[in-house]
Amino acid sequence: MAAAVVSTDSHKVDEEAGAEPVAALNGKKSSWGKLRRFDSFTLEAGRVPSGGRHGGLQEFGWERTLRLAFQSLGVVYGDIGTSPLYVYSSTFTEGIKEKDDILAVLSLILYTLIIIPLIKYVFIVLWANDDGNGGTFALYTLISRHAKISLIPNQQAEDAMLSNYKLETPSSKLARAQWIKDKLGGSKGLQVALFLLTILATSMIIGDGVLTPAISVLSAVSGIKEKAPNLSQGQVTIISIVILVLLFSVQRMGTDKVGYSFAPIIVVWFSLIGGIGIYNLIRYDVQVLRAFNPKYIVDYFKRNGKQAWTSLGGVVLCITGTEAMFADLSHFNVRAIQVSFSAVLLPAVSLAYIGQASYLTKFPEEVNDTFYKSIPVAIAASIIASQAMISGVFSIIQQSQGLSCFPRVRVVHTSTKYHGQVYIPEINYALMIACVCVTGIFRSTTNIGNAYGIAVVCVMLITTALVALVMLMVWKTSILWISLFVIFIGGIEAVYLSAVLSKFIKGGYLPVALAIVLMLMMGIWHYVHVKHYKFELEHKVSGDYIHELAADRSITRIPGIGLLYSELVQGIPPIFPHFIDKIPSIHSVLVFVSVKRLPISKVESDERFLFRQIEPRELRLFKCVVRYGYKDSMEEAGDFEKSLVKNLKEFIHHEIFVRAGDPSPEISPSEESETAAGCKPRREASNGGIQERQGSSNYSSGSIVRSNCNGSSNSSSSAGGKAGAVVAEVEEETRFVQKEMEKGVVYLLGETEMVAKPSSSIIKRMAVNRIYRIMRRNFRQGDEAMLIPKGRLLKIGITYEI
Repeated sequence: MAAAVVSTDSHKVDEEAGAEPVAALNGKKSSWGKLRRFDSFTLEAGRVPSGGRHGGLQEFGWERTLRLAFQSLGVVYGDIGTSPLYVYSSTFTEGIKEKDDILAVLSLILYTLIIIPLIKYVFIVLWANDDGNGGTFALYTLISRHAKISLIPNQQAEDAMLSNYKLETPSSKLARAQWIKDKLGGSKGLQVALFLLTILATSMIIGDGVLTPAISVLSAVSGIKEKAPNLSQGQVTIISIVILVLLFSVQRMGTDKVGYSFAPIIVVWFSLIGGIGIYNLIRYDVQVLRAFNPKYIVDYFKRNGKQAWTSLGGVVLCITGTEAMFADLSHFNVRAIQVSFSAVLLPAVSLAYIGQASYLTKFPEEVNDTFYKSIPVAIAASIIASQAMISGVFSIIQQSQGLSCFPRVRVVHTSTKYHGQVYIPEINYALMIACVCVTGIFRSTTNIGNAYGIAVVCVMLITTALVALVMLMVWKTSILWISLFVIFIGGIEAVYLSAVLSKFIKGGYLPVALAIVLMLMMGIWHYVHVKHYKFELEHKVSGDYIHELAADRSITRIPGIGLLYSELVQGIPPIFPHFIDKIPSIHSVLVFVSVKRLPISKVESDERFLFRQIEPRELRLFKCVVRYGYKDSMEEAGDFEKSLVKNLKEFIHHEIFVRAGDPSPEISPSEESETAAGCKPRREASNGGIQERQGSSNYSSGSIVRSNCNGSSNSSSSAGGKAGAVVAEVEEETRFVQKEMEKGVVYLLGETEMVAKPSSSIIKRMAVNRIYRIMRRNFRQGDEAMLIPKGRLLKIGITYEI
């Protein structure tokens, strides 16, 4: 009999012996056939050949792309599109001394716009997306699929077989990429450093979500004083706070509606600033176009020295909101962002800066209020400017939560057409409160601008570093091009960072403080999550315990299906004996359910469930790993139960046929009639060891199927009798599962209390016993996040010392 034998001792797979069953299942569900060869419950995960290259781009027709491009105008570009409100005033804080300084700053602005947003982001970074998802966490997950960098040891060989996983097998010509993967995979220090870098960037982006609305709204409302000079700064602040509250109140509408609502205003805004820019250029000084000559930049630094370097802190504000193009990518697509930026944003904003420079050559004393000639549109556009980073924050928090790096929050999908458009109520209100506080405390755009630049440039530098890793490992780009990217673009960003850091004590400390708080939250949450997983892995239940349990006659079997939840994907969690001690009973069908988030955005529904059967089979204990991408949402309880039971019955069907040695699980009409005629299977318990099984992973142990057709035949009497027995067993088992489902499904959940060991350091005890406990109690609980119905939930408390 052909068999694929798994040895738990040697960790080797007899692939040759398993080839026949794999081939026989080619016409069936693809994942079952693939899983004949690899079993992560008994094999070390990750040693598996991989498939093709990960695509990462969601394809849309041009009509849909243009609609998304129009929407993106109202969501992505408000921030960078309203930067002309304050860039010149923030750069020339001490006034304009020479006309050539205007040309030099205009040259700096134009080349900064071309190099950073256009070349770096639009033509390079956007393509480093993870299946259409952008942001630093998307880069991290993309890297983590190509190198073993996850700090949670829950990798399984089967994950690489998912259709959305898609890796490229390294060859001898790609030794460099493999060397980097090995270094990252083998160095805990590098893994931690990469993780900290990622959550630092994420924290900075969330900080941008606080600062962007504050500076955008406050700068526009401040312009009212041009028309109403009697307004005090306090009144301007109050008006700004009211507008901010209204802005955050409309977020529940979702990106789709907000984008269509805001886009027409932004289109009018871009038309006006571009048109006014052309008018000013023609009327005042067309010779400012000489700023395209970079020589003015060189002369500017020679002439002004340190003051020129300091002024870069104002120039960099012309690219605030650039990261939103990448962070908001999941709401749109690459082509939509490229079209809207290249065709609308860049020309309009460039003309606005050129027009302002032309005006300032004639009226340099008006540098502080150059832009407030179109106040009503400026206010509306500045309100919309806040939308870019708010939407971006929602996206990256959803991603980080999916990878266990952020406490559980409620994620609402606001569009049925575009999967990536989400709204997070708790985060929305937290951002609103933070924005109101920042606006009320700082009260001026100058102070907030000092804070703003540090967050913007830090995120850009981290993105450059992560994209360089993607180039090395995933794209396998030439070292020459990677070097140019890092040295040229990274060098420019480093210069800007050095300039904005000079304003640290003038307000720049704010994003750093916000980032430290958020990093602590995310880092502690992830650290405890990793320790929790490792504790369960080290204390998982042995096979001997299950064997003893099967022989214990005092254990009661309860009608229905029990779903015992645990994060552990390898083995049976230690909470199970605790349940048995407290309630000495087992459901007629018990499934150990592990909800697992993968470093991919989406898992196809027909690949979501991964089953194993735990020996001895008569206990009807199953292990089920339910796999989700970080952008997938949990199903409602009813839908989840139906999907799980459907896949469980399919697994039982394939398990029985392959275990019986039948090369094909198809049921012929003759077999159906023979089953109907009365062939009844009976099972004999084997003496084999207790182990977890995946399909036909071990034929040498387990039950031997015999038929009792007319009281005379057995499995070796005839092929027809054997097939009939197998069919009868399949029908019996699937009917049993269906009947138990109809009796009810009960959810079993361990209420795990994580505490630091008494011998731990005071820092660890503070982090685990205080900070983590506060977060856990004030954010959504596990049963709420998994949509478990309260009426069918049973919790048992247990404490883990880590």
